[in-house]
Formats: sequence, C-alpha cells, structure tokens
Amino acid sequence: MAPSTYSVPWYGRPIHFADIPKLDASDEVDDAFPDVLKEPILRSVFKNEYYPGETVIVKFEDGGRAPAVLREKSKYPELLRPDGTVERAAFSRYCVSFVNRPDEEAVVHAPHLTRERKTFTKQRLRSFLKKTIEHEAWTGAPWCVKSQIAEEYRITKDIPPHLTYENQMLQRKANLAAKKNDFQGQIVNFHPELHPLKPKGSKGKRSAQDAALLNEAYQRALAADPGFSKIPQAIQQQHIEQLLRTSGGLVHRNGFQPIATKAQSKPPPPPPPPKYPIEDLELTPMRDRATRPALKFLSIDVPKPHPVYEEPSHGILMRSVGPLLETWDTLNVYCEVFQLDSFTFDDYVEALQLTDDTYHCQLLVEIHCAVLKKLVNDVNDKNGQVQVSLPESNLPGNDDSSLDDSVLPSPTPEPEVKPAARTTRSSLAKSEVTELKNGLKNGQLSVREAKIHRAAEMEQSTRSYDWKTRLRKRDFRDGRWVYIIVGLLYQLSGDARRRKSCDDILRQLAPINQEAREETTISQYSLLDINTRVKILEILCMLSLETKAIRNYMEDCNNNMTDFRKERIDMQRKRKAAVEDLRLLHEERKTLQPESKTASPIPELEELDDSRMNGATSTSSSVEVEDQDAVMDTEDEAPHQGRSLRRANDRAAQRQKRLEEEKLRKERAQAEKAKKPSKQEKQYEKVLKKIEEAKEQIREYEEEILVIENDLREADCPRTRVLGKDRFWNRYYWFERNAMPYAGLPDSSTAFAGFANGCLWVQGPDDMERQGFIELCDSENAQYYKAFMMTVPERKMIEEGETHCFNARQWGYYDDPDDLDKLIGWLDSHGVRETKLRKELQAQQDKISTYMVARKTFLESSEEKKIENRETTTRISTRTKTYHDPAGSCRCFAWTNLTAERENGYIHSEPKPPAINRKQGKAAKKAVEEEGRQTRATNRQGKPLTRQGNRYTF
Repeated sequence: MAPSTYSVPWYGRPIHFADIPKLDASDEVDDAFPDVLKEPILRSVFKNEYYPGETVIVKFEDGGRAPAVLREKSKYPELLRPDGTVERAAFSRYCVSFVNRPDEEAVVHAPHLTRERKTFTKQRLRSFLKKTIEHEAWTGAPWCVKSQIAEEYRITKDIPPHLTYENQMLQRKANLAAKKNDFQGQIVNFHPELHPLKPKGSKGKRSAQDAALLNEAYQRALAADPGFSKIPQAIQQQHIEQLLRTSGGLVHRNGFQPIATKAQSKPPPPPPPPKYPIEDLELTPMRDRATRPALKFLSIDVPKPHPVYEEPSHGILMRSVGPLLETWDTLNVYCEVFQLDSFTFDDYVEALQLTDDTYHCQLLVEIHCAVLKKLVNDVNDKNGQVQVSLPESNLPGNDDSSLDDSVLPSPTPEPEVKPAARTTRSSLAKSEVTELKNGLKNGQLSVREAKIHRAAEMEQSTRSYDWKTRLRKRDFRDGRWVYIIVGLLYQLSGDARRRKSCDDILRQLAPINQEAREETTISQYSLLDINTRVKILEILCMLSLETKAIRNYMEDCNNNMTDFRKERIDMQRKRKAAVEDLRLLHEERKTLQPESKTASPIPELEELDDSRMNGATSTSSSVEVEDQDAVMDTEDEAPHQGRSLRRANDRAAQRQKRLEEEKLRKERAQAEKAKKPSKQEKQYEKVLKKIEEAKEQIREYEEEILVIENDLREADCPRTRVLGKDRFWNRYYWFERNAMPYAGLPDSSTAFAGFANGCLWVQGPDDMERQGFIELCDSENAQYYKAFMMTVPERKMIEEGETHCFNARQWGYYDDPDDLDKLIGWLDSHGVRETKLRKELQAQQDKISTYMVARKTFLESSEEKKIENRETTTRISTRTKTYHDPAGSCRCFAWTNLTAERENGYIHSEPKPPAINRKQGKAAKKAVEEEGRQTRATNRQGKPLTRQGNRYTF
C-alpha cells in the first residue's frame, strides 16, 4: 500500500512532499517568500488564484507589463441553463492599483495577471514547505502544518479520519483478509458491449459490482427516455445516482436480483525455472545419455565391476597406486632440492618392480640416497645434525641398565644342551624361531615382547657405527643404504602411529629366520615387491618434507611467485600502454594516408585499363573500315563526290604521337614521384614503421607474460592442485599442471621422452563426501527415489558405465585423447562442480592430449626397441660369466643423474672423491704437459711440425 500524503496542490497539480529535496531552512527564505501567500499555500493554492495584498504583474493587450498590488477579489460562480449546459463559466475579477501610478486603478481578469518569477519560484516554495510542515514517524503518515505556524495562521491540525494511524492499520488488515479469501462475488454483465460510465474527475478504477450497477441504471434510464444519451454527462451521473439510491443500491431486471457468480480459482503459478548452475545430483538423470568413458587401472585388484583389459598386471595393489603417484610427484617437484634429474612415471614404476640387477639401476638407488641425504647433514655440515624429529631409540642400551649387564650370565646357570651335530648360524636362527613359537604357544611371552624381526640385533651389533653415523659419512656403496633404512625404520617404530607399517617392512628386510647381518638386508631388498618399496619411499618422502631444505625451497618459491606476479602486472601495464599507442598510431595513419594510396589503381589494373583502351580503339577503327568497305561495295548508291580532306592521315599520326608523348610524360612523372616521395608520404611511411614496431613490441610483451605465467605455474609447489570434481565427487588430477615442467626438466637424461606423466588421473570420493552425498540415509534415499526413480548409488552405477572408483584409495586414469574428449562431452554444464571441471579440462585439453600422444608414441617405440634387442642382441661370453646389457630390456636403465654430476661432480650413491693437493695437482699437470710434449710430432731435426712443415718430407 502506497504511503498516504496530505498534499498541497500548487499550480493545478499536487505536490508530494516526499519528493521535496532536503534544504536548509533559513530566515532569508522566510523573508523572501511573500507573506500574503503563506496562509493560502498552507491551506490550498492554485495556479490561477490570486489573493488581496499580493504583488502581481498586469499584462496589457499590446504586450506591455506593469507591476500592481491586488486590492479586491470578486468570484462569480458557474451558471447553467435548464437543459444542463453551461451558460457562463466561473471566473474572478481583481481590482488592482499600479505601483508606479498609485492614483490609477483597474479591474482585470485572471488571464491578464501573473506573478513575478524572481520572488515566487519552485525552489522557494519547496524551501518554505520544508520549513513549515512535518509528519509522524510511521509509514504513510500525512503531512501537517507545524503547531507554531498553525496557531499563527489559525489553521486546524485535525487529521482526516481515514488518514489516522488506527484507520490505516485497519485498512491494511482488511486488505490482507480480502486477499486470503478464495471466492469473490462478481456480477454478470448482460450487456458486455456497453462500457461502464465514469464520473467526471474520477481517476480511480471501479469494482466489477459497481460497474454492473452503473450499467444497469444507465440501461434503465435509456429505456425510459431515448434522448437520455444526449444529456450532458454531469446530469446523467446525477440521475443514475438517484436511481441507485431509490433502488437500495441494487437494480432488478425482470423481477430478479443480479446473479452472483462464483469466482474461478486461479491455478497456482508454475515454479520459476531453475537458475543454473545448480547442485549436480539435483539435475534430472538422462537415461539415454552416453555413459562416462571407461577408466583404466594400474593395479590388479580393480574395483568391481570392471572390464578385462589386455594390459598385463604387474602385481601393483590398489592401495599402492596413491603412494606411487604421491612419491613420484614429490620427487619431481622437489628434484632441485634432492639434486635429481626428473624422470617419467612409467620409468619410476618399472624401476620399483626390478628384482634382477636392482642395485645396477641408478634411478632406484639415487632416489633412496638423495632422500636419505636430506634427513641427516654431512659430517662436515653442522657436525651431521639430524634434520627431522625422531622418537627415542628402542635399543636396550638407552635404559638404566647397560648392554653389558643385560648379557651377564645368571649366578646359577643351567647346563646348556649341546647339539648332537655341527651347528651353523642359520641352524641357530631356526632353533631360536622355534623357541619363540613355543613360548607364544605356552603363554610365556606376549605378542608385544615377541621378536618379529632382527633390526634391534643389527643395531646392537654395529653400536659404534649405527645408521646415523653411516648416513653422516654417506656410506651408500654396494647397497649399504638399505642397512641405513633398516636402522631408521627401527627407530621410527617407536612411534605408535608408524609402528605397524615399520614392523611390516622390517619383517621382510630383517627376517627372524635369518642372520642379523648387512648382507641379509641387502639381499632381502632385492626380493621386495613394489608395494613394500613404495611404502618405504612414502615414509622417507614424508620425513623429507619436515626438513629445512624443503621448507626453505617452498619459501623461496613463494617469494618468487610474488616477484613474478609483480612482473606480470608490470608487463600487462606496458602491454596496455603499447596497445593504446598502437591505436593512436592507427588514427595518425588514417589522417596521413595520401589519396594516391587509395585512389590510384594497382599497376596490374593500369595495364588492364591500357589494353582495354587499345582494344577499344582498334575495334572502332576496324568497324569504320568495315563500314567504309560496305559503303563502297554497295551498288545501289553512288560514291560521295564532295571535297576530300587534305593531310588527314598526317593529322591522325600527329594525334597518336601526342597521345604517346602524354603517356610517356605521365609515366616519367609517376617514376619521379616514386623516386622522390612527398613530405606527407615520408611521414606516412614513418608511421607505418612505427606501427610495425608497436605490433612487435606488443608481441614481445605477450610472450613475456606467457613466460612469467609459466614460471608462476612451476613455482606453485606447496600443494598439488585438483582440476575439479564431477557429480559423484570424483577428483581429477593432471600432475603436470603445476610445480613442474610439462615434459620434465629440459636438460634431464630422459628429456627425449617428451612427457612426465602423460595421464589424467581420477580419484574416488572422500569418505566424508561419500557418506554425506552418495550413501544417504533411508529417508533421504526414499525422497531422492521419489524425485528421480533411482537412488544416488544406482545413478552412479548407471551413469559411470562399467568402471567406478568407490573411495579415495582407488585410482583410475585416462591416457587417450579420444577418451578425454568423450569425458568433456559427458560432463554436464548445468551442474556446479562439473561446470568448473569442464572449464578446466577444456582449457588444458590441448596440452593434456599432446603429452598423452607423446607418452603413447614413446612407449610404442620402446616396446619395438625391446623386441629388436631381444632378437638381435647376442650375449658376450667370457671365461666366468655371460654378460648382457640391462639397458636393452628396461627403459629405466637409460636414466642417469646428470644434475648431481653437474652440481657435485659425482652421484649420490658414490663416495665423494678425495680432494687433490695443489702441489700434487701442479706436478701432475706438468707431467701431463711433458708427456704431451714428448709425444708431439717432430721433423728430422727434432723440431715440431708447423702448418707448412707438414707439407714437406725431410
């Protein structure tokens, strides 16, 4: 309901004080406003109304004007004839006295009067009203004159009853109650062709019932008197109102009351269309739509149901796929910290699967040694400080009792049973295992106290040269780094969170049924499967992330990213300025462009025009000759006997000569003009050169921006960024997206492969997402089934096709560009999550497809080379063994750690070469020079050969 306003009309139209601007009232405004008009305006004022005492302007018929003061006012009412027509309209007469001529007075009508605009303006009227009126603090309160002003001019402050606060509230309640009614009586209109009458001055719309009553009364009056339609409208209105009063408000027809019809209930409005994107699982499932392309799996335990792939399985379990990707990504992202060459994911998986020639694979050995180096400093670097937090050692020597006391014999030793036959270390170990089993069966030992590996005995046997000392001295030769891993894992097993995983690994590296020796651990590592090796690397990588080296690298990357962002903003600003300069240069080019550049035809077109003109000339001459021959050959007409023109041929030759000279002159002028361009053309050429330079500058800026953005991407190393999630909360990863070059380091030993991972990986939903959005409770499942005729798990099985990932520990991948294209087509752009994922995949599609193709090509060529090597390679026999090249059978043997060789001069698994003494170095260098001098070619006299001497034979 619109707020009610107690408006004051001015100049024939109402003024709503809500539209009046807030102006500061002042005494100047009050003094400047005419006092005579204050009271009439506060009551009511119209444009053509004037009041005694007011200063007005009198307009004469000849166009002159004179100021006057209004003395008297006479109002005459309207006169009507008996038939209702107006005989005389209402008017007013004013008696005025002129200001400049006080003795003269005149009687004038309202059209001859006007007010002075300088003293009576809209602005002053608004200011006066703003100062003299007010309203209460509730919505729709009427405007009233202030109390002081009302007393001064004796204006009542009584508010009309329909504008009081109580009546306004009642009216609002009545309107709300009327809206709630389902039915509303309507009157049937028996004469729809007749429009309801509207009283004069009525601006509001009548209800349907009032319109019907007015139509009925009008028809009744028209039936009684056919000339009723010719009566003026005001008299018609009075007559109809009288009829309505006499009939009690209802007009009867044929003795019947008006028929009240039941209003038709309006149907509920349709729900508004959804505003996309919305929640993905709230979209209507498309049963006939194509399913998601089938995933490929790296593991042998594929989530059910799954298709049977032709790719051979390699013994990789699904629980190891996530750690495989995690460790590979960590080692490649922080390869500069570890001083490692980048390597492909396929080479990494192949190296971890080796069982033969394990310690000859440099990739496998260098990875372990490089990570171990970051855990403990070198002996010459801060005294070999440990860089990670480790639990206390589990060795008995750390307790109050020493190792010597623990091995002292008891006071009353029992006699030992000597074995009947000769014993060895392995037989003693077997007998010890048997005793432990018997102790467990008899209940003498608990599971916690029972020995499950021999890592503690290995540490005790080398107490003075433990794993930390070995690591400080970088003793990695001949697989000794495995012994360091055993000591590290044994100390980490003191942590309850890591005890189970460490004991599982130590049970295989230091088995209870074998001797506690270095050779045992080294040989046992060769027998480990890929799942255990990945678990070892996962523990080592998680520890390395706690070191200062990694943290400092991350801080440096963050600082570099800040600098790159600043450089990018600077380059973007420069590019924007260059684009603006280019725009100005184009405008300058348009102004300097000579007319010859646009109006002059192209030389090829000029040649065509000349040939056309020559052809036209020859054609016309041939036509003239043919006409002349035709005239001469006719026999009916006689030849012309008039006077012939003398020297006609000479004149034609002269004209032809002049044309040729004119053409030659124009060609020379054009050549001269081409040789000597005008000043405007020189400026035009300069502007063109500047435009090309500006375009080249813009291209350089754009290339620089692309380089900076790539540097930003490679420096973003704190976390692996996900591309997005689909409708079933599966995560999609492209590991080359950030923190590493797309194809690995360009100077790595395997840069020729042309890719790093080359796959789009899919991870299943997290447990919280799975339980909260997919595996719903019974009531929510019933509600979802009622809406879509299926549950969320059923929809997942249908729309994902044959392959699925049910939790975050399950991974699949795509390695085909066609599957990537199908995946983008499967995603729905109306969903919240899939809209973002689709956008990211479309932005990266070209690059992902490029490296997918590169991976496929590289693997196919590697397989072909492997087959060729198997067929053509012959083994080289020696006296003791048969030699074969391992690099011919596995791709991972082609990897070498060039980064460590460039930065350190040796790889991680090799010992540091001894420092060369300066004196010994100089002596060795001198000996080499002397040896080279002696072996240098000389002539017969013993002199070295020169460039000319080698031509001659002495």
